[in-house]
Amino acid sequence: MPAKTTTPRAELHAHLGSSVDPAILWDIAHRQGIRLPSKNYWNFEDMITMSGNERNRNLDELHNNYFYWTELIQSSPEAILESIKSVFGGGYRKCNIVLQELRFNPMFRNRGGERDLDHIIMAGIWGLDQATLEYPMVKGGLILMVERTQPLNLGKIIFTKAIKYKNRGIIGVDIAGPQRKSFSMKKYVSLFQEAKKAGLGITIHTGEEGSLAEMRYVVAKIKPHRIGHGVMCVKDLALMRELVKNDITLETCPTSNLRNSIAKNVGELKNIYKTLLKNKVKFTINTDGPEMYRTNIHKEQEFLKKSGILTAGQIAQCTKWAFEASFIK
Repeated sequence: MPAKTTTPRAELHAHLGSSVDPAILWDIAHRQGIRLPSKNYWNFEDMITMSGNERNRNLDELHNNYFYWTELIQSSPEAILESIKSVFGGGYRKCNIVLQELRFNPMFRNRGGERDLDHIIMAGIWGLDQATLEYPMVKGGLILMVERTQPLNLGKIIFTKAIKYKNRGIIGVDIAGPQRKSFSMKKYVSLFQEAKKAGLGITIHTGEEGSLAEMRYVVAKIKPHRIGHGVMCVKDLALMRELVKNDITLETCPTSNLRNSIAKNVGELKNIYKTLLKNKVKFTINTDGPEMYRTNIHKEQEFLKKSGILTAGQIAQCTKWAFEASFIK
């Protein structure tokens, strides 16, 4: 076994739309008769991945330029099953990820209501079951997401489905997407309370971009178990103290933050992690989506070490925090 795979690793923050090998998506698209913008595989791969100096100016560019095609291709029970199965198996083979959480929005995979939502979710669960049957050393779980652009009534449906399938492999709920003036986190407080009471893990994308006021509200009123990204908290000492007080762990994604202009450069990223460590804020290392960013957990850890951002000991501590903060029990 290669040396890089001997260390048990965990991934808590990865999106299904950015985690499936492009070759698998290419195959699924052709089997389903989806008309792609190019008949050349390499053009397709370049279209749904980022590398080198490619950067998005903001999260809207990310969603508009990359997720459209991956979500469209995954929009059937068969595609969901195959996609999810591939992520858990691939993570173990490439990086010895023995604990992995994967998140997706089921309504972005049912063709606007054409496919039954329960069939989409159940297919995801079956994909997870098949992966863990083939790789019994892997523990996995699925997180259902709500997008900030979705109306509240659709968000309520997703939360209800998450509770319904809580004992079948769904382990948590999340809200994601760029901040919107039309979106109200206040309207989700009671939904999060119900989900938490039902035993689901709570994680929320906030403090990645936009106003830091939302993250302050989330920490004060919802008190999630974890926060997706959350790196803007380094600008607010009182907020970091609240994170520590409430034992909230951040799910950080180094390469993603650079690619999406959350951190302007490696120097700024280094200052973010230095500030988190100084203020004793717990955080984990994740990819956000290994295939889209052409990375993996091992590469993320090596990048942080080689850039002088974190030491080997600090990375080991992040891994320990990941196992402790997981919703998989």
